[in-house]
Amino acid sequence: MSINLNRLFSRKGGDVDMTQGGIVRHLVTFALPLLIGNIFQQLYNTVDTWVVGNYVSNEAFSAVGSVGPIINMLIGFFTGLASGAGVVISQYYGAKRYDKVKDAVHTSIVMTLIMGVIFTALGILMTPAMLRFMKTPDEVFPESQAYLVIYFAGVIGLMIYNMGSGILRAVGDSAKPFLFLVVSAVTNTVLDLVFVLQLHMGVEGVAYATIIAQGLSAVLTVIELMRTRSCIRLSLRYLHIDGPSLKQILVIGFPAAIQVSVTSFSNVFVQSYINFFGPDFMSGWTAYSKIDQVVLLPMQSLALASTTFVGQNLGVRNEDRAKRGVRIAFLMSVVSTIVLMIPVMIFAPGLTGFFNDKPQVIEYGAFLLRLISPFYVLCCVNQVYAGALRGAGDSNVPMVIMLGSFVVFRQIYLFVCSKLCNTVVAIALAYPAGWIVASVITLLYFHKVGLHRYKLIS
Repeated sequence: MSINLNRLFSRKGGDVDMTQGGIVRHLVTFALPLLIGNIFQQLYNTVDTWVVGNYVSNEAFSAVGSVGPIINMLIGFFTGLASGAGVVISQYYGAKRYDKVKDAVHTSIVMTLIMGVIFTALGILMTPAMLRFMKTPDEVFPESQAYLVIYFAGVIGLMIYNMGSGILRAVGDSAKPFLFLVVSAVTNTVLDLVFVLQLHMGVEGVAYATIIAQGLSAVLTVIELMRTRSCIRLSLRYLHIDGPSLKQILVIGFPAAIQVSVTSFSNVFVQSYINFFGPDFMSGWTAYSKIDQVVLLPMQSLALASTTFVGQNLGVRNEDRAKRGVRIAFLMSVVSTIVLMIPVMIFAPGLTGFFNDKPQVIEYGAFLLRLISPFYVLCCVNQVYAGALRGAGDSNVPMVIMLGSFVVFRQIYLFVCSKLCNTVVAIALAYPAGWIVASVITLLYFHKVGLHRYKLIS
């Protein structure tokens, strides 16, 4: 079976073999569409918050902007598992074991469908309790709940897109996921304006626009997987759970899933500290977080590029080339982050005012941007090097480091600060403090162990 498949499938469509050719070229051509695509993905919630901040109410703006930790807690768990599938597929692809790629692809899709049903039910059921746990103010609670219930009702679209695009990226194709995001982001923007400005549906309209757009991106991704002539081609009659593939996906993806979901859960605690200072500070934090997410995109895109690059090159046992790729990705992430960080600090009030023109909100948002932005460079370390370790099949250590830094250390820091000096400055510095700890430990571990202990998928 494997011999026939290996002869049948060749690198067609958008597949990219990163085991040969210029390293910089591969990283740029992979990361650039991914970066632009992620910018469009950020438009989902950014447009949502802009519309409600300017055309609904300050409470609605706080509601839409403050529910991120709850969404990320569930979606982050799935994203971690999807990263495991990407590593498995990229290593098999680099080793030219196309029969195993086929098994992993179909197993990943079935896993996504099952988890989509589970996460829809969990998200809807847990929403009221999680909002109360976050100490959501009474004036914000109803709209936060309405947004989340609708969002989770259609969350399977986002999950299918994330898994499908992860499969495409595992074989070096980041262009098509980008195109699908452009279409869905434009759809989301148009529907936001129609539902809110024309139909006056408020927060509910914004939520419906989001899930419709995410569903469209899922449909486009599935169509591409079913039409491609590559080894990742999706066939409905072949959908099944392959035991060995599922085990490998879980071994690599589960640590990342636990890391992201537990970190997001800890951010629910962080949000409760933020909510303590009232709706204006919540809105300022919401505006800051939207800009923050855009600035972090280049390093996150390069981290994903390093994961695929390392996975493919270790698949053919080229450790030296994998290491060179990591170093180059790190330098590129540092430069791009600094280039974005400087104008953000200069134009902080105007950027905040784009989302909400209330003077107190602008004051808080600009303050947060100027306080936290200089620490973004630290994230390049824990993003890129952790991505490289996952590409090598080493997910456990990054998980432990991130959980220790972003959950344990950060929660201890916040608890102490809330008792000794409960100020907006002390609470805001919780994120940079966690970044410092994670970056130092990640860098020390990588330089000590490197990629020597990489785990090839059998």
